[in-house]
Amino acid sequence: MISTALQDLFGGKAAEAVLLSIFHHGDAYGRAVARDFGVSLDGVQRQLDRFERAGALVCKHQGRTLVYSWDPKSRMAARLRDLTGVVYDGLEAEVKEQLFAERRQPRAKDKPEIRQR
Repeated sequence: MISTALQDLFGGKAAEAVLLSIFHHGDAYGRAVARDFGVSLDGVQRQLDRFERAGALVCKHQGRTLVYSWDPKSRMAARLRDLTGVVYDGLEAEVKEQLFAERRQPRAKDKPEIRQR
């Protein structure tokens, strides 16, 4: 796990993982964030709840899963997204590939899969 200014500002790896994941994917759910960043699910869920209570994130149900995204009505969320973008843009390409290696979107029906050797 890398360490960025987000971890220093918000006091933990879970906050950093949540912000970077939502910035990269547009939305996220707790188990995926915990798996991608190698942090505890409990810590990620607590951090998602904190950001939601603060008004930076909103959540919606997709089946039994709570999916979080930036609150489009919140000016604070826009500023937090901008701050996260600055940190995200400063990450090296190899680090981004390592953190976000798993696909979240399904592949197109007829698109061939290219495997790396």
